[in-house]
Amino acid sequence: KPTACNRPAKQRKIITKDTARTSALSPECSSRQNLTLSDWMTVYSFIDSHPNVTQAEIVEHFKSLKSGALVFTQSTLSRKLRERPKMEARVNDNPSAIVFSVK
Repeated sequence: KPTACNRPAKQRKIITKDTARTSALSPECSSRQNLTLSDWMTVYSFIDSHPNVTQAEIVEHFKSLKSGALVFTQSTLSRKLRERPKMEARVNDNPSAIVFSVK
């Protein structure tokens, strides 16, 4: 099954004199990827270490990491913060639920 980034290219639209040119760039790969439990524990740890940082700044911080960027929205972060006790309980009940991967 091809992923969103590996889809075949769509046919280009024919530009006529009636069509305005644009300099807008399309995003390279805007497909969404689900973060793992380990990823969210990393986010929670960052939040605990930086209590005065806004949710928007947290999103930008993780999006801008040079290595291992985590891409999520402020809306997702807000929802995951509400789910934090349940996620931490899952880790405490089953420590092997977090699988650390070497990238």
